[in-house]
Amino acid sequence: MDGVVRQPANYVPLSPISFLNRSAVVYRDHPSIVYGDEVKYNWGETLQRCTKLASALSQLTISRGDVVAALLPNVPAMYELHFGVPMCGGILCTLNIRHDAAMISVLLEHSRAKLIFVDHEFYEIACNAIEILSKNTKSYNNNLPEIVLVVDKQAVDDVAYPTPLSGNKLEYESLIKSGKLDYEVYKPKDELEPISLNYTSGTTSRPKGVVYSHRGAYLNSLAAVLLNEMLSMPVYLWTVPMFHCNGWCLTWGVAAQGGTNICLRNVTAKGIFSNIANHKVTHMGGAPTVLTMIINCPSHHKRPLPTKVGIMTGAAPPPPEVLFKMEDLGFSVTHSYGLTETYGPGTVCVWKPEWDALPPNERAKIKSRQGVHHIGLEEVDVKDPVTMKSMPSDGKTIGEVMLRGNTVMTGYLNDIQATEESFKGGWFHSGDLGVKYSDGYIQLKDRSKDIIISGGENISTIEVESVIFSHPAVLEAAVVGRPDDHWGETPCAFVKLKDGHHHHVTSDDIIGFCRDSLPHYMAPRTVVFQDLPKTSTGKTQKFLLREKAKAMGSLSHNKTSKL
Repeated sequence: MDGVVRQPANYVPLSPISFLNRSAVVYRDHPSIVYGDEVKYNWGETLQRCTKLASALSQLTISRGDVVAALLPNVPAMYELHFGVPMCGGILCTLNIRHDAAMISVLLEHSRAKLIFVDHEFYEIACNAIEILSKNTKSYNNNLPEIVLVVDKQAVDDVAYPTPLSGNKLEYESLIKSGKLDYEVYKPKDELEPISLNYTSGTTSRPKGVVYSHRGAYLNSLAAVLLNEMLSMPVYLWTVPMFHCNGWCLTWGVAAQGGTNICLRNVTAKGIFSNIANHKVTHMGGAPTVLTMIINCPSHHKRPLPTKVGIMTGAAPPPPEVLFKMEDLGFSVTHSYGLTETYGPGTVCVWKPEWDALPPNERAKIKSRQGVHHIGLEEVDVKDPVTMKSMPSDGKTIGEVMLRGNTVMTGYLNDIQATEESFKGGWFHSGDLGVKYSDGYIQLKDRSKDIIISGGENISTIEVESVIFSHPAVLEAAVVGRPDDHWGETPCAFVKLKDGHHHHVTSDDIIGFCRDSLPHYMAPRTVVFQDLPKTSTGKTQKFLLREKAKAMGSLSHNKTSKL
C-alpha cells in the first residue's frame, strides 16, 4: 500500500525498560519498592537508581551483549538489576541461590559473566566458585568475573562470615553513587536481542541456559499482569524467587502497572501474613509448597487478610484440600503452567462463571487443570511427538504438551542441537504429557520421564499424589516408579507427614487409603516416610527419588514393602 512506512514515529523495538520510564512519570511518588523497616523507594527514585546503576556498569566496561550475573535473594538490589543491566545493554543472568560453589562456577563459565552481584550471605560461595574458575583460566581467557558485594543491612547480623568482606573493592550502593543521572540509557535496536539468561532448575537434567529477548519479556510481562488480573498500583509480595524466570516476568510486569514490590528475603508463613497485613498485599505467587506452608502455619502466626489476595501457583496442581483451605483463609488461587523456556507461566485455568455452581470437589478438579494459553502465546496443544498430529480432545488420550508463540525462548545458549530438538516441527516440545478436553483446556498427566508404566498401563504420578495428599496426616507426597520383576515398575510413594502423626500412620494406611480411591494397580506398593528433596523454587527433585527407588531393588509383585 502506498504511503506505508516503518520509521521511529510508528515503530519502536519492544522492551520492558519502557515500563520503568512510564511509571516514573505516572506513578512518580507512589511506592515502588518496600523492604523491611528501612527501605522504601518511589518510582521516580527507582528510575534514578537504575539509571545510575546502568551508568556505573558502563564505566566497568559492561556493554551490549555482556553477561552480568546475580546471586541474590529477593532484595531491592535484585529488582533494580532487572532494569539496570539491560539499560546499559547487558544481559542479566540470575543464579539459583541454593547452588553450591561447584555449580556456580559451571554456570559462570558457561555464561561468560563479566560481573557477579553477590549478597553477603553467599559471598563465600561466590569466592569459592571463582577460585574453582581460576584453576581453569584457560577456558575463561583469564578474565575472571569481578564480585560486586550487596550488603543487606537488615540481615547482616544474622550471617556469620568466615571470609572478611572489607577486602572486596566493589560494593553495590557505592557503585550506584558513582553513576551519572544524565547517562544515555541503552535501547535495543532489535527487539529480539537478549535481555536475560535463565538456567533451568535441573530437576531432570544438567541446567541449560535459556535466552529471553526484550520482545518476549515485554509481551510476557503484560500477559503476566493480565493473567494475575492486576489493576493499576497492585501490591505484590515477592514469594516467587526473582532468579526463577525473572520472577515469572513480574519484575517488569509490576513496573508496568506502577505497583509496589514488597521484597521478602526469606519466605516464611509468619513473614507472608505480617507483610500482607502491614502492606495490604493484593497479589503473590509461588509453588504449591508455599500454599502448603500457609495453610499449615501455626495459628498464632496467622493474621486476617485485609483484602482478598490473589495467589498464582505453578508446578504440580495443588490438591483439592489445599485449595479449599486457601480459600477459607481469604486467598484466591489461580493455577498456571509453564517452563523456564516459556518465560514462566504460559497457560492458565481461566475460570468460567458457570463452574461456580458445581460441587466443591468438581470445582477443584477443574481448577487443577493447566487450562489454555495466555494472551502472549499463540497456541498450546497436545500432540504426538513423532507425527506432530493433534491428539483427540477427549480428556483421555495422552500426548506431549507443545507450545508456540512470542513468549517462547529464543534458544539454549551455546547448544544448537538442544535448541533444534526442542523446536522440531515448529513447536516447543515441553517434555510434559497431558490430555486435552473438548473445551480446549489441557491437563498435565506427568513429565514424560515421570510417567509409570506398570504391566502396560500408564500411571499418572500426579493423580496418585493428589489422592495421597488428601490423607489428613500427609503434608507432602511424591510418587516415582520402582523396579518390579513382574510388572516392570510399580508406584513408590515418598511421604512427609504432618507434625504429630509420625507414630500413628503406617505405609499400609497410605496404601489402603489410595486403594479406596484409585484402581489397585495405581495405588503405591511401596511407601517411604521422609523429607522430600526440593529445588529452591519448591519443585520436588524426582530424579533423586527415582535413584533411591531404583537402589531399593526390584519389588516382587506379591509383596508390599513396609519401610
